[in-house]
Amino acid sequence: MNAAADRKLFLGGRLKRLRRDLDLSQTAMAADLGVSPSYLNHIERNQRPVSAQLLLRLAETYDVDLRNLGQSGGPASEAELSEVFADPLFQGLAVPRHEIMQLAEDQPATADAVLRLYRAFTDRRVRDRAEVEAGGGAAPTDSPSEWVREYVQARHNHFPDLDALGEALHDALRAEAPAPDEGFEALARARLFARHGLTVRTLPAEVMVEWTRRFDPHRGRLLLSDALGPSSRAFAVANQLVLMEHGSELQALTEAANAPDAPTRNLLKASLTNTLAAAVLMPYAAFQRTAEETGYDLARLQARFGVGFEQVAHRLTTLSRPTARGVPFFLMRVDQAGNVSKRYASGAFPFSRFGGACPRWRLHSAFRTPGRIVTQIIETPDGGRWFTLARTVDRQGQDAFTEGQDLAIGLGCELRHAHRLIYARGLDLQKPEVTPIGPACRLCERHPCAERAAPPVGRALTVDDWSKSVSPYPFA
Repeated sequence: MNAAADRKLFLGGRLKRLRRDLDLSQTAMAADLGVSPSYLNHIERNQRPVSAQLLLRLAETYDVDLRNLGQSGGPASEAELSEVFADPLFQGLAVPRHEIMQLAEDQPATADAVLRLYRAFTDRRVRDRAEVEAGGGAAPTDSPSEWVREYVQARHNHFPDLDALGEALHDALRAEAPAPDEGFEALARARLFARHGLTVRTLPAEVMVEWTRRFDPHRGRLLLSDALGPSSRAFAVANQLVLMEHGSELQALTEAANAPDAPTRNLLKASLTNTLAAAVLMPYAAFQRTAEETGYDLARLQARFGVGFEQVAHRLTTLSRPTARGVPFFLMRVDQAGNVSKRYASGAFPFSRFGGACPRWRLHSAFRTPGRIVTQIIETPDGGRWFTLARTVDRQGQDAFTEGQDLAIGLGCELRHAHRLIYARGLDLQKPEVTPIGPACRLCERHPCAERAAPPVGRALTVDDWSKSVSPYPFA
């Protein structure tokens, strides 16, 4: 008998979380699913497995993506909790793995609370260290970027209302086009002037100084830096257009999120505005259909929608519409020092939440081949396999493969989806060449590893006078 088919699914914690997210009682959900409240209670307590029939009923009744329901853990996964409990702060507790798994599976809200507390603690620790080094100074009590990142990721980077608004505005612009091949930037400029009395001017970067885009409401002008390439300039115009056309909807979505303070609200609104601008430039249905037809060829998507590589890569992480799902991608952006400035995922995310990515991932070596896509199949410590691709982009968002590119974009998906990608053609996906990677070095127990940057927490080093390991931090 097939072991995978025979495996029982105990999804009590995730089912309980879904019910609470839907604000349903056990009785109400049981009625919706056509089961008894006692049976549902047993499932939520992991005393009964979830049957295939019940899974299908869940999908039909609540429009649930079974891929997300079947993923290990909730927003707080086992890997993320393991990373937290590996902190020296908890030295001596030795929290066993099965307890961490049980927390992630059965108590997802508590697990999320643990992550939130740890994130606040690490933010405070970093700020305290910075204040000591700088000789004091006030610091905010929250991290707006982390709050916004968590808010976006909790929704799998998918905002259906914004996608619908974006498609409608895109269609309206096309209907006004004097010619079928009229470029988006020209159409958006014309609409800004005709409907809102705004003109768009491009000024030298020396005049704009620190700004790439600046709105002057008194003179009715949108000022753009000439350092922006064509796709970045079009995105800047789209950003202003959606603010003028749908500012009230963006504000309402921002307020509904209940962000903790004004800086976080402002950052969230900027993020939502960017999402809507991308939805206008790359309307959901057309973008998802073209992605499927081209095998997710990023270059062809760039050409078809007149956007940059990073814009296409980011948009690919948002394709979670139930009736037209794309490949569930994750995205990470790093600089040459390894600092992570973007993390997004429409499904699972295989890398460290609080640290950087493994140096064995080719994302970090992409800087040696500027402008070229490099692919790699990686395996994480839990046995998960991922198809990834990486490429450098310019920090200013220019389109040409120019010198001085100093950011790298990593894009990937679970290996089971790789057959849908043009980049995997010709590879043996049944017996692939795989690179084992780990989480942040202090959590990784792979040995030996020449790329290791720090010893693993809780493991004794085995440095001696008689031998030298390929790893700078050998351990038993």
